[in-house]
Amino acid sequence: MLTFHIKGLNNSLRPALQQKIDSLAKPKGSLGRLENLAMQIGLIQNTLTPKLTNPVNVIFAADHGIADEGVSQSPKEVTRQVVFNFLHGGSGVCFLARQHGFGMKIVDGGVDYDFPPLSGLINKKIRKGTRNFLKEPALTQEEMEQAFQAGADIVSECHAEGSNIISFGEMGIGNTSAASMWMAAILKRPVAECVGAGSGLDEEGVRHKTRVLQRAMNRYSGSTDPFDVMRHFGGIEMIMAVGGMLRAAELGMIILIDGFIMTNCYLAAFFINPFMREYCIFCHCGGEKAHRKLLNIVCAEPLLDLGLRLGEGSGAVCAYPLVDSAVRMLNEMHSFEQENITKYF
Repeated sequence: MLTFHIKGLNNSLRPALQQKIDSLAKPKGSLGRLENLAMQIGLIQNTLTPKLTNPVNVIFAADHGIADEGVSQSPKEVTRQVVFNFLHGGSGVCFLARQHGFGMKIVDGGVDYDFPPLSGLINKKIRKGTRNFLKEPALTQEEMEQAFQAGADIVSECHAEGSNIISFGEMGIGNTSAASMWMAAILKRPVAECVGAGSGLDEEGVRHKTRVLQRAMNRYSGSTDPFDVMRHFGGIEMIMAVGGMLRAAELGMIILIDGFIMTNCYLAAFFINPFMREYCIFCHCGGEKAHRKLLNIVCAEPLLDLGLRLGEGSGAVCAYPLVDSAVRMLNEMHSFEQENITKYF
């Protein structure tokens, strides 16, 4: 199994960073969470003058066998259709990426469709969708390890291309079901507490989804170990994101955490290597019912709460300007001394 050597942040620079933040020409603490972000980013990069280079949003796409049980409002064919929309630049995250200067990488990890060679589509297909975890484990051990490695490799490529800040998105009909199972299994929470409407189920649809997922949990004989959970419930795109997050932390990159599904990917990555948390910025609280509960459990305060539930990394990209503002605060604001202003705090 691939392992990661993630360093905890070196706090020796913390006093100097705090001194710089407090010396900026403003009331102490008046820029609120921007000051906290500036501290975190300065520590990640171990500098008083951090910078953000080549932000990229990686979208992993794959299908889920559990979708055959009617747990989603949308049929599996939507996965491939949305992938084409990514490639055409027409999805929600695409306009946000253009607006905020993000590169995009679209990865076929396991879509149940044979794509022809397409410009912009990275082929890392493990298999054409996971197995139905209501009936059998979603993946074999080898398939899980391949997905884990592939996600890490994609991030290594992003880093080699000059990126030091990265967000992750996903596309895969049925993936809120897999995410709910990760949350329930890893944290030992009741399944019903972890299930929401996904792409738009009505109340009866949510009840059906909950019944199906509860039956699947009743059949699960594994442990809370994230590798057991990932192998049994999938999905491929989510496991790729876990590998990607861990590699990004290993490389000292800033990681922007998106919505419910990516927060569950963070959860798995954290239980594999807790040091990765120090590199993560939680970007938004989504509209999926269990997301706020999960954020509270992991003691994360998101930057935005806009009711977003699109996925694709859209909330992370949407929050990026706040991260950029924190860095600009450190680098562009003048100090009391520079402007000969009497400190007023």
